[in-house]
Amino acid sequence: MSTFRMPRRRARLALASAITVAAALTGPASQAAPATSEAPSPGAAGLGDPIFPLDGNGGYEVGRYTLDFDWQAPRTPFEASATIRATATQALSRFDLDFAGNTLHSVTVNGKSATAVRDGDELVITPKAALPRGKAFTVKVTYTADPTRIRHRDDAIEDYGWIPTPDGTVLYPQPDGAKMIFPSNDHPSRRAPITFHITTPAGLSAVANGKLTGRTEQADGRVKWTYDSEQPLATQLAQLAIGRFTFVDGTGPHGLPIRDVVPDDLVAPTEEYRRLTTDHIAWLEERLGPYPFNRYGVLVGDTDLGVALETQSLSLVPKADLLGTRVDAERNLVHELAHQWTGDSVGIKTWSDLWLSEGHARFYERQYSQEHGGDDFEATMKTAYTSHDQWRHDYGAPAEPTEPNLFKRMRYDGSALVLYALREKVGEETFGKIERAWVTTYEGRAGSTQDYIDLASKVAGEDLDGFLHPWLYGAKTPPMPNHPDWVVAPVQG
Repeated sequence: MSTFRMPRRRARLALASAITVAAALTGPASQAAPATSEAPSPGAAGLGDPIFPLDGNGGYEVGRYTLDFDWQAPRTPFEASATIRATATQALSRFDLDFAGNTLHSVTVNGKSATAVRDGDELVITPKAALPRGKAFTVKVTYTADPTRIRHRDDAIEDYGWIPTPDGTVLYPQPDGAKMIFPSNDHPSRRAPITFHITTPAGLSAVANGKLTGRTEQADGRVKWTYDSEQPLATQLAQLAIGRFTFVDGTGPHGLPIRDVVPDDLVAPTEEYRRLTTDHIAWLEERLGPYPFNRYGVLVGDTDLGVALETQSLSLVPKADLLGTRVDAERNLVHELAHQWTGDSVGIKTWSDLWLSEGHARFYERQYSQEHGGDDFEATMKTAYTSHDQWRHDYGAPAEPTEPNLFKRMRYDGSALVLYALREKVGEETFGKIERAWVTTYEGRAGSTQDYIDLASKVAGEDLDGFLHPWLYGAKTPPMPNHPDWVVAPVQG
């Protein structure tokens, strides 16, 4: 997510703080354990994330989501269903889905009616028979989806959930808004492929992550669109948009399919900057290696939403970002594209690791901008260094955010500064090797702050924990290597 433009709106809703749970956060199982005769017990209601402890769920791993949306009209509720194929990682007497959607209609497990109780943002499901460990099962939830459901944060996110457009919607599920769209295992460390079936009125188009695999005109004039995400994705990176769109197809480096999705009246006004995507991909591939997905494109949001979002393989970019100066447009476009490597392909294990996602995207955004008419990179890092103690005081150290301060300035320029410091410490050549090793080693899975420190140490051939730990967790900003003249301003307040 890019945030260099100032937020436009302030808080309208206060979110209740989640209570701490005892479940330890672990990575997804690579293979389900064999079935056993262990006594069934409830799956954990959350993964124990330090920021959102009730996000995600224990006791199972999702294999695929299949979503069916019968879209009607803007701001109008419509019928929906989510079919979830999963595998039990323990013997389950009951389990949870994260769900903050509209009216619940029915829940079945393996085709049989199940008891479902809503508890805040949790949907607690008790199947008729316990689910053995290691066994696959299928959950189907039917409900009414409400495209007016929006929540608000007092940081760079602003509004999230269903974001209305004049003739449809776009999705902004970051950080934990996917549960307003569909029942899910809503945590960035958990990913699964998604199949989308969206039915729209004639004259409207639908788009989602991945590849269009079907478009069928029905007898009543409505159109059914089917998309396959192709690769697994975290729920916060799901995208589904409906509107009067033009699909602009092109080809990127190495024959990569490029598909921009643009409101009809914005095709010409945004063309100049959208066509730069091929150059942006080539520039990032020189630094991070091959683009990690099967296709890419820009979804132009016909909305006053103030921020862009790195939804996987189809970045959401508000129209205002493409109607201003080239320098500003390219900063946002490169930022969201860089996330496809760091944030999407390489995910984060906990929300405290967000600096790895946003810091990397800001680092490459700033570096590219300097080379293409923008501000001097070193000067922006020096400015960030001056403010770093203040940001630590106000927003927490880069790897120690609190929930209200998750998407504040420290996670952007403040975290890019950590990467800049590492580059100054190890040199540009070794830093480049660390970066390419990071996206290669953790491609398709989640990495943590400690994972990054360990990998950087291995590539550099020296223990970097003592260097990086104070930068990421300390109360005071360490000296900047090679810049003894850089000074941190005193903390105010």
